[in-house]
Amino acid sequence: MKVLGLETSCDETGLAIFDSERMADDSHGLLGQVLYSQIELHATYGGVVPELASRDHIRKLVPLINELLEQCHISKQQIDAIAYTKGPGLIGALMTGALFGRTLAYALDVPAIGIHHMEGHLLSPLIGDNPPKFPFVSLLVSGGHTLLVAARGVGQYEILGESIDDAAGECFDKAAKMLNLPYPGGPNVAKLALDGNPNAYDLPRPMLHKGLDFSFSGMKTAVHNLIKDTKGSDDDPKIRADIAASFQHAVVDTLVKKCVKALKQVQMNQLVIAGGVSANIHLRSMLEQELAKINATVHYAPLELCTDNGAMIAFAGYQRLQAGQCDDLAVSCVPRWHIDELPAVKE
Repeated sequence: MKVLGLETSCDETGLAIFDSERMADDSHGLLGQVLYSQIELHATYGGVVPELASRDHIRKLVPLINELLEQCHISKQQIDAIAYTKGPGLIGALMTGALFGRTLAYALDVPAIGIHHMEGHLLSPLIGDNPPKFPFVSLLVSGGHTLLVAARGVGQYEILGESIDDAAGECFDKAAKMLNLPYPGGPNVAKLALDGNPNAYDLPRPMLHKGLDFSFSGMKTAVHNLIKDTKGSDDDPKIRADIAASFQHAVVDTLVKKCVKALKQVQMNQLVIAGGVSANIHLRSMLEQELAKINATVHYAPLELCTDNGAMIAFAGYQRLQAGQCDDLAVSCVPRWHIDELPAVKE
């Protein structure tokens, strides 16, 4: 089965084709993928402008699908099904991909299915080398989401903890703005932190010993106050790097300790981490060190699949389509959607 995946939940237009027959040969099953990022478009504003994002998706979908088909050396008629991101995300951006995907599926007379954006991230490590097997704990950490999920199968998800305010990625973006770093914040904070001392400043770890929920708004306030009260934070490279490193370490330390606690709570020994922040090298390094102490392993998506992409939607779509699930002609998108509301896929 060849599944076309469409991801348009925010500021990246991602398309990919997953071929289940090819999966037996090279483990990942991807025929090809293309990705267009709107970073330059939104950088001027320091964040995503929803209306501009929607318009840019409309502008890029047709050229990108033509590029993808040429890359994969197939025609539209060889597509067997279409999966698109149904939610959560920006409603205008979601609707562009959903309407495009549903219309194309109708024209080709093939099934279509709307996919939960975070389920796509959760399942993306299964595409790479050495994929984990269920059950496992998943840390889904991105610009819009931070949650811990016990995954016992496709669609069998239990939310163990989530952020009660800002997501970790959102906190990275806001800290970057305070440090006058360009958008997107996460990679630029991480780059600046490479030259800093992670123990230079003692920043708080909110809710560290209170269950498995997260809170990052207090950390954002602490960074604001630190920058305001520290002489040289505007122009001294060493001080700026120390602030970035200390902030990054505080966020990562919080995430890692919650992951260890979650694994012990549900008595599992595999952690899957996905989402844009999962590409953070400091986070990966600390997770490997701490999980080794409890004889647990950590699995990631390939780096190119950490940020939003069509491959994860195509793969998640295949999992549900092969189980007989598909949507009717009505197109609906869900900007807010809890992952534990998804139907299970029976083995």
